[in-house]
Amino acid sequence: MTKPKKNKPKEILNLANRIKQLRKEKGYSSQETFAYDNDYTLSYYSRVERGEDIRFSSLVRLCKAFNIDLKTFFSEGFEDDK
Repeated sequence: MTKPKKNKPKEILNLANRIKQLRKEKGYSSQETFAYDNDYTLSYYSRVERGEDIRFSSLVRLCKAFNIDLKTFFSEGFEDDK
């Protein structure tokens, strides 16, 4: 039996999409290669890109892997849709 999917908040999906965008901009077409090169398990990194909960310390670590700071991370993909 599979769990029913929950609707994720837009902000969480934006976070996941931004991480995926940065991975691709860094030249990684594969989650697996990025995860391996940056000492993540594929299962963990895959959850991050699906928008599962992420700890702040993990976000900081990802920013370091992308060679950006948090301000740059949040500079795209989080525009207010109001």
